[in-house]
Amino acid sequence: MTTGLTTAQLIEKHRPTLDQALDAIRSRAYWSPHAEHPKAYGPEGAPGSLGAAEGQAAFDAQRGKRFELDQPGTDGWTGSEVSPYGFELGIEYPHADVDVLLPTLRAAMPAWREAGPRARAAVCLEILARINARTHEFAHAVMHTSGQAFMMAFQAGGPHAQDRGLEAVAYAYAEQTGAAPETAEWVKPQGKRDPLKLNKQFTAVPRGVSLLIGCNTFPTWNGYPGLFASLATGNAVLVKPHPRAVLPLALTVRVAREVLAEAGFSPDLVALAAERDGEGIAKSLAVRPEIRIIDYTGSTAFGDWLEANARQAQVFTEKAGVNTVVVDSTDDYKGMLSNLAFSLSLYSGQMCTTPQNLLVPREGISTDAGHKSFDELVADLATAVERLLGDDARANALLGAIVNDQVKARVDAASQLGEVALASRTVANPDFPGATVRTPVIVKLDGAKPDAEAAYLSECFGPVSFAVAVDSIADAVELLRRTVREKGAMTVGAYTTSADVERLIEDACLEECAQLSLNLTGGVYVNQTAAFSDFHGSGGNPSANAVLCDSAFVATRFRTVEVRRQA
Repeated sequence: MTTGLTTAQLIEKHRPTLDQALDAIRSRAYWSPHAEHPKAYGPEGAPGSLGAAEGQAAFDAQRGKRFELDQPGTDGWTGSEVSPYGFELGIEYPHADVDVLLPTLRAAMPAWREAGPRARAAVCLEILARINARTHEFAHAVMHTSGQAFMMAFQAGGPHAQDRGLEAVAYAYAEQTGAAPETAEWVKPQGKRDPLKLNKQFTAVPRGVSLLIGCNTFPTWNGYPGLFASLATGNAVLVKPHPRAVLPLALTVRVAREVLAEAGFSPDLVALAAERDGEGIAKSLAVRPEIRIIDYTGSTAFGDWLEANARQAQVFTEKAGVNTVVVDSTDDYKGMLSNLAFSLSLYSGQMCTTPQNLLVPREGISTDAGHKSFDELVADLATAVERLLGDDARANALLGAIVNDQVKARVDAASQLGEVALASRTVANPDFPGATVRTPVIVKLDGAKPDAEAAYLSECFGPVSFAVAVDSIADAVELLRRTVREKGAMTVGAYTTSADVERLIEDACLEECAQLSLNLTGGVYVNQTAAFSDFHGSGGNPSANAVLCDSAFVATRFRTVEVRRQA
């Protein structure tokens, strides 16, 4: 699909969407321009969008072929993606000589800088609109690189990711246009003498080439904020996907290059850096002087390395943490169990926001169903998970597939860490016999025993959770503080009917800088966040140094340069 629209026409076309996005980030109310339902796309949906069959066909057409991008510096081909659902994608991507590619990206930036914030925002919104029209195709690409079930891949990898990209564009536009006017007349009175007069010009100047280091589990959802924040602030973007999840970001790069070229800009403002097996180009790219911005989602170890070593760049990291739920009391016991069971099960716990530790007083909790001992609560939660996932078709729709062997190994090893309250079982997927599908495991630990700390104070990414018995709610809050301070947390949840306990937990999260969800019993879950309203991460604890998305996420991607002229 092509439009051939000029920059001015793109500005006019996307002005209403940008204005609504700006209103949404100010009000924090619910808003999204991207439909979540699959039937909103295709013949009965948005004009020009791909329907379900067309999206499947477009994905299938990519398999077993070379992914042409026509970008400079290609010195070979590479690709080894295997779907977590058990088959090879067989796609080869251009391998770049970065010594050729990086100067090309830098050379593309002056015209992009001169275009100004509104034009850049409009082009970015056109890129997102084209991606949105191909949401069904992107859903299959995300599903078969991340292991997400189709509906989650469709929503999180499609409209929700697009929302996060648009949110970043809105923040970028607001920060650039709010920093200073484009021009100003400066007049300083001098008493009886003539006043001093200057004409001043203010330009938002990008930092340089931005490096996006993609992740395996959420390549678009985690990738789009940094990509569009950098692009909208005038930077060129080099996209380095995770080697097991190249296709979603390669498709993104292709769409971006097409739109940029049609709008009269160099397509080399966005390029792909696919790597060969074992090449590890992220480390070498990260310290190159041309790289001035880095966006990274992944392990704590490499995130810490980037923060310590990529000193020439502004580094934004989302790493790992130990997410915690404090259970004190509830007036909706059934709703609490149902909500927690879903949160533990969604995408096999392979989310940076999934709860890991459930801190419960060993004497139990008060509920609308009567007092529940620690053992009763954990047993009831295990039953809730079993009921939720008892039907294999429903289980497959929620769990997706285990993304890699490391996650499977953690699930298998969990039974050695303590008393198993809920054993993980293998679920067969009739549509994809090669998929590894596992239900969550819940392990009981005694928080007073030092040997249990090694388990519950270490991130165990995947469908592994610990029910930790503590002596009191005060001990639970103290352990929560320690966990966030030392290990970080993307999310904190709590259940209590006590205003005093609620205040204790809220104070802990405010002081340790962690995002808190209280008493969720309905269709909103602790591990889900909404663009334009919720902040993903806080940037204030070890799990991440950045927020998706706030003003700080975009403001340091550019600087304002002033030119003064004698009037």
